[in-house]
Amino acid sequence: MHEQNLRAALDALLDGLPPRQATAAVDRLIASYRGATQTHAPVLRNAADAAAYAAYRMPATYGAASAALAALAARLPGWSPATHTDLGGGTGAATWAVAGTWPQGCASTVLDWAEPALALGAELARAALPGVSWRQARLAGGEELPQADLVTVSYVLGELTEADRADVVAAAARSGRAVVLVEPGTPEGYLRIRAARDDLLAAGLRVLAPCPHDAECPIVPGRDWCHFAARVSRSSLHRRVKGGTLPYEDEKYSYVAAVRPELAPPGDAPPGDAVASRVVRRPQIRKGQVLLDLCTPEGELTRATVTKRHRDAYREARDTDWGDSWPSRPD
Repeated sequence: MHEQNLRAALDALLDGLPPRQATAAVDRLIASYRGATQTHAPVLRNAADAAAYAAYRMPATYGAASAALAALAARLPGWSPATHTDLGGGTGAATWAVAGTWPQGCASTVLDWAEPALALGAELARAALPGVSWRQARLAGGEELPQADLVTVSYVLGELTEADRADVVAAAARSGRAVVLVEPGTPEGYLRIRAARDDLLAAGLRVLAPCPHDAECPIVPGRDWCHFAARVSRSSLHRRVKGGTLPYEDEKYSYVAAVRPELAPPGDAPPGDAVASRVVRRPQIRKGQVLLDLCTPEGELTRATVTKRHRDAYREARDTDWGDSWPSRPD
């Protein structure tokens, strides 16, 4: 329902955006997001930038944030945040994702330094998410954030210098009982998440997803990277702005979800007991067998071959997707 409301709000608000203006702004944003240079100023500088970003990136950012939050919710059944801070939330994609993950309601505050993004986000959310607060704030520099059950930092770290990035992660760790960080699923995005994961662990938090362990990431940087994919449907407006024809796209993302020790599931302290492995590549379905690449609770990478001889496990493996836990019920 929230995804449908978001798409309807985007279509209604952006339908009148002049195509040439949107294309020019999108081209500049693509160059900025793909660049290697961080900025001390907001990427979204004016209303046209904010509108172009919302049309071009918001559905995919929403899809990636929703997938990461769903992984956290799966590890914390019965838990829901009462308060949420969307740090660097811009037009509010992660806040929409929080509302979709926990529809019973959550008091969200979006903090960002780009006033045009905040203004557009508030307009998009006015009908469907009327209780959200939108506040302009600097993203780094050691400022203290209000305590919240959940802090999200979505597609932000790549815009910051290394020092500011560390400040943002530290602020999220101090203020959130649960912290979810999401970045593009590129080798560079993975490295940012990997460094942030180390910082969260150093701050005393426990990692719940995607890693089934708190050990060092077993992936060798430069050879591979940990990322996942979220299937995102495209509206006619989305296809027009992106110049695509398919009714969907796969958004690649990297993420980490961590919590304070008191929020971690009982029995989660020793690695491996009731924690499943994570499928870290798209499963390979072959004749009579399924190959699953796994990150295990022991902090190792391994491949499981599930054949028809395993019967129930084979049927389950055929239904298992990239990013899922394996087995789905480790007990």
